[in-house]
Amino acid sequence: MLLLDTWALLTRADLRASEETLRRWMNAAALARAGGRVVVAADGSLPTVQALIRWDSPWSAARELAERRELGFPPAARMASLTGAAEAVADLLTTAHLPEGAELLGPVPAPQGQERMLVRVRRANQAALARALHEAAGVRTARKAAQPVRIQVDPLDLL
Repeated sequence: MLLLDTWALLTRADLRASEETLRRWMNAAALARAGGRVVVAADGSLPTVQALIRWDSPWSAARELAERRELGFPPAARMASLTGAAEAVADLLTTAHLPEGAELLGPVPAPQGQERMLVRVRRANQAALARALHEAAGVRTARKAAQPVRIQVDPLDLL
């Protein structure tokens, strides 16, 4: 079995690109007949390729978690993505009583002329973050805010 287009899978702008790639490769390799060979057209030093060669998904998961802890990405931390018109996102953030230590990351451009802000908190503050955003969205709804804001907690796509 030959696994091609490795870069197409590994370089996707997705927080789970590495783990999804390993899952797909392991599923494909499991279909190889006993005594068959699996050839991966990729750099053998890449961690995802090493996990496949070793057939060691727990090692890959532990490495991925350590990297996410270092970067402050889920599941080591909790993030919320707020996407909408710049004024609407600013209004929601002004209305929200975010937990202490919340970090605002952004804004970054989003599709259709919108912007995206990320709010990052420690895992211990995940319930407080969800509650603050829920209440702020409720206040905006009660005020009949004209522009919506999409709220996603721990989105897979952070870009």
